[in-house]
Amino acid sequence: MEDHAEAVEEFRIALDGVRLSLGGRPVFRGLSCGFMRGQITVILGESGSGKSTLLRLIAGLTRPDSGAVRVAGQDVARLGHADLYRLRDRIGMLFQYGALLDSMTIADNVALPLREHTERTEADVVAEVERRLAAVGLPDAGPLYPRELSGGMSRRAALARALVTDPEIVLCDEPFSGLDPLNLRRIEKLLVDLNRRLGLTMLVTSHHLASSMRMAHRIVFLTEGRAVAGTPKDLVHSSERAIVEFLDADSGDEGPAGGSGA
Repeated sequence: MEDHAEAVEEFRIALDGVRLSLGGRPVFRGLSCGFMRGQITVILGESGSGKSTLLRLIAGLTRPDSGAVRVAGQDVARLGHADLYRLRDRIGMLFQYGALLDSMTIADNVALPLREHTERTEADVVAEVERRLAAVGLPDAGPLYPRELSGGMSRRAALARALVTDPEIVLCDEPFSGLDPLNLRRIEKLLVDLNRRLGLTMLVTSHHLASSMRMAHRIVFLTEGRAVAGTPKDLVHSSERAIVEFLDADSGDEGPAGGSGA
């Protein structure tokens, strides 16, 4: 694996020399990394390494102390309020544990981005919500409330919400957290299928190594405020101390390496 080996121009998303401290604690110390168009990139690293913070930087929810965060050629940190909202229209976000609103039905949760940020008619909104729920295998879940869904179903409903505005980029923050092995595989397969069918650029933070190795085209490993990037096979053969220790700690979690997105 190499540090930021590819040219920035090849990336749909690129961070260049990003420095960020939160609460006086340095998180990134000149972070440079990139994410390829139409690929699934899994972001790995120890707890506290900045995986979720990286997604927040890309979405413009957190601004760096210095450096550039470029999404589709635009430096997010330099965008004004209106331009930032237009850029966010091109980004879907799957929050950790789904973050569905308990007081709303699943249909209303999925419809929320359309009602808040578009001028579609109600009939169009209803039709789009039905289409998105069917696409994630929940055609009958619309009238239900989040408390009536299993963990895996909630995650799929949240994914439908993330996709309802037809984003080009989807940011998934720990989509496998708290799921049993069967539901984990279902969400993994769904993400891979969506990437293949729609050509989405997907960034997935994860602690689950076996799933990461199966689904990722590329891995970005965060360590000591910097990024090491490569294919899943590169990860396995890396001599980087932090990566070797990470793999050794997770050696009981089996799964085939390869990075083909299979």
